[in-house]
Amino acid sequence: MIQEIIVTTRHPDGRTHCAPMGIRRAGPLIVVAPFRPSTTLDFLLAGRSAVVNYTDDVRIFAGCLTGRTNWPLVDAQRVAAPRLADALAHTELELQTLEDDRERPRLLCRPILEQTHGPFQGFNRAQGAVLELAILVSRLDRLPQEQVSRDIAYLSIAMQKTAGPREQEAWDWLMERVTAHQSGGALP
Repeated sequence: MIQEIIVTTRHPDGRTHCAPMGIRRAGPLIVVAPFRPSTTLDFLLAGRSAVVNYTDDVRIFAGCLTGRTNWPLVDAQRVAAPRLADALAHTELELQTLEDDRERPRLLCRPILEQTHGPFQGFNRAQGAVLELAILVSRLDRLPQEQVSRDIAYLSIAMQKTAGPREQEAWDWLMERVTAHQSGGALP
């Protein structure tokens, strides 16, 4: 099973990074497997820690993919990486093993602290649609345009039926990125 989350990392020089990512569990470990090139990969290898952030604010997923990366962070308790200030829950990770790969290395991380900060009340269909569109946007250079258009048409049905202001804002950011990609223009 893949969980869609936000990974936060801090480079030893103090720079921080937030990125949407799918993680997996492997027994007691959490597997983070970013595609190369990846700031998350670079920072996690340099700092040897990360935080998995569980959030229902889909704007963070969309924002990270569209250059809106200034989300409020606070220091984690047991690792050098920060966490999202508004995360519903977070897990602090320590890098244990790197299974290197030219395309997609696997970083096996040990959870050392898990905390819940607020209740998760579920996703509505629009939030799910934004998450799916965020995944499409992260793969625009690898997917056929016809598939992207077909998937967007289907996902827009859920947006029309169940989106609130936050979901609509996130959708609009991602669609700006799709439009820029389709026109061959600069990506936001």
